[in-house]
Amino acid sequence: MNKADIKKVVLAYSGGLDTSIIIPWLKENYNDPEIIAVSGDVGQGTELDGLEEKAIKTGASKLYVLDLTEEYVDDYIIPTMKAGAVYEDYLLGTSHARPCIAKGLVEIAKKEGADAICHGCTGKGNDQVRFELAVKHFAPDMPIIAPWREWSIQSRDEEIDYAEAHNIPLKINRETNYSKDKNLWHLSHEGMDLEDTGNEPLYEKPGFLEMGVSPIDAPDAPTYVTIDFEKGIPVALDGEKMSAKNIILKLNELGGANGIGIIDIVENRLVGMKCRGVYETPGGTILYKAHETLESICLDKLTMHEKQKLSITFAELVYNGLWFSPLREALSAFVDKTQEKVTGKVKLKLYKGNIIKAGVWSDYSLYSEDIATFGASDYDQKDSAGFITLFGLPTKVQALVDAANKK
Repeated sequence: MNKADIKKVVLAYSGGLDTSIIIPWLKENYNDPEIIAVSGDVGQGTELDGLEEKAIKTGASKLYVLDLTEEYVDDYIIPTMKAGAVYEDYLLGTSHARPCIAKGLVEIAKKEGADAICHGCTGKGNDQVRFELAVKHFAPDMPIIAPWREWSIQSRDEEIDYAEAHNIPLKINRETNYSKDKNLWHLSHEGMDLEDTGNEPLYEKPGFLEMGVSPIDAPDAPTYVTIDFEKGIPVALDGEKMSAKNIILKLNELGGANGIGIIDIVENRLVGMKCRGVYETPGGTILYKAHETLESICLDKLTMHEKQKLSITFAELVYNGLWFSPLREALSAFVDKTQEKVTGKVKLKLYKGNIIKAGVWSDYSLYSEDIATFGASDYDQKDSAGFITLFGLPTKVQALVDAANKK
C-alpha cells in the first residue's frame, strides 16, 4: 500500500479514545486524506450522541451513522443464540457485532469510492481479525489501515496524551479509563484494575456496571418472565408479540434490575494471550436460558448431543472472526433444521443474579408424563430386561474373554 495513493479513507468510528485520535493521526501520516467516519449503530445508545459534531471537529469530512440494530439482531445474534454458541462462558457480544459493522463499512467505502478502510483495533486483540476478515470477504482488494500496528503509541495513557495535545475532547479520564465495548446485547469492561486477576471487580461501585446492578443490590422479591418461541426465535414476551430486538431490550431492563448476566472471566484470545474481562449480558443470558430450556423438551437425544458438540465449533468460528465462512453457514443450516419444532413457551424466575426455571410448554414436547411417571403407566418394565441383556452383551463377552486369559 502506497500512502501517496490514499486520498480518501473510510474510518470505523465510535468516538471513543482510539478512533478519536486516529482522525488527526491519519491527516498527519497519510498526506491529509479525506476521512469519512462511519459509525455502525448496534445499540450503543447515548454513545452516539454528539458524534457527528465531534467527528467533523476533529477532521472528518462527514459522518455516516448506519442503523444496523435490526440486522444485527436478526442476522447475527439470533442465529448464534439458536446455535447455543458460548465461547468459554462468554455469550459472544463483540464477536458478532464486528462482521455486521464491517459489512456496512464496505458498503460505504464502495459508495464513496474510498481508497482504504481504517479501524482502531489494537494489535493485541481479536477485533482486528474480525474486521479485516469481513472486509476481505466483501472487498478482497481493499487496503486496510490499522494505526495500532503503525504508530509509536504504546498505551491508553499515551493515547490520552496525544488527544490532549491535539485538543480532542474525550468522555473518559485517566481514572475511569476502562476499555469498554457496548451494544444492545452486551457491555465489556477490560483494563485498569481488572488486569490483575487478584483484584475483585468493583460491582457495587457507582458507575462501574451500566446495564444493571450487582446481585447484592437486586430486589428481595423475584421477577417472573415468560418468553414464547417459534422455530427457536423469540416472538413474544409476557404474552405480548414483539420483535426479537425489542424482546432483548426489554429483557435487558428486567435482567439488569435483577443482577442477571454478569460474568468475570479470563479467556483465551485468538492472538495467543489470555485476557481478563467483565461482561454484562442481562437480556442475552435470560434468552439463552429460555431457549435451552425449551430445547430440552423439543429435541431428541442424538440431535441435542450433536448440536451441543457443534455449538463449540460455532462459537470458535464467531469468536475467531470467521462469520462469513462456509463452515459457519453450513452449521447455521444444520441449526435451522434442528429448530423446526422448537416452538413453545418458557417461564423463568429472576432473583438476585439467578435464573430459575418456572415452567416450559410445547405442542412438540417429547416428554411424556405418562411414560416417565412413577405411578401406573402403559410402560412395561419387563421390557428393560432384554434391553440390558443386549446393551450389556459387549461388557459380558469382554469379561469372559479376560477371565479365560487369566487362567
